Amino acid sequence: MGRAFEFRKARKMKRWSAMSKAFTRIGKDIVMAVKEGGPDPASNSRLRAVIQNAKSVNMPKDNVERAIKKASDKSQGDYKEVIFEGYAPHGIAVLVETATDNNTRTVANVRSYFNKCDGSLGTSGSVVFMFDHTCNFRINAEGLDPEEVELEFIDYGAEEVFADEDGILIYAPFESFGAIQAALEEKNIEILSSGFERIPQVTKELSPEHAADVEKLLEKLEEDDDVQYVYHTMQETD
Repeated sequence: MGRAFEFRKARKMKRWSAMSKAFTRIGKDIVMAVKEGGPDPASNSRLRAVIQNAKSVNMPKDNVERAIKKASDKSQGDYKEVIFEGYAPHGIAVLVETATDNNTRTVANVRSYFNKCDGSLGTSGSVVFMFDHTCNFRINAEGLDPEEVELEFIDYGAEEVFADEDGILIYAPFESFGAIQAALEEKNIEILSSGFERIPQVTKELSPEHAADVEKLLEKLEEDDDVQYVYHTMQETD
């Protein structure tokens, strides 16, 4: 198995387990998708993907429809995607993806978390190169063989395909998202969820005491409403 498999295995159930946080994150994704491509999922591939993700975390249909309607209102402000880069204690690189309607607030909050936890907020480009930007799809495994799926989708950019108890996962470079999504839909393969992740190229093992120092910063970041995802180079155990 490759790095995507190990990354997914280590992160599974460790983070983003709070349903309220997932709903908030998807609500913002809906707003950004509607603002970008309109409220009709049939003609908005990004919105289709977000709706699939909403279903995967059991977000009520009424919530989804309400979010789409709200996003269609011209008075609804937009969210801007902003990336922050820096270092946690003990040389651990941290990359923070946010979706914010008030960048001044978000910058101040993120900087304060780094400062309070003995980390340092870096400049743009300081750590992003340490992570591979990937896309992923979870598909219904019924009647499908992971090896055959890998062979079929390698031409669309798939680099790693593996199965778990919830389906088959396809990992590919960020740029391959549109091609793979279109191919899956054309072949009538059910997409359960999809998204993007940044997989660290190299991880660093820390002692339990040092890992706890890093966890303090990660927890503060993940609790912030403006934060969508947090990635780091600390080695995690499954």
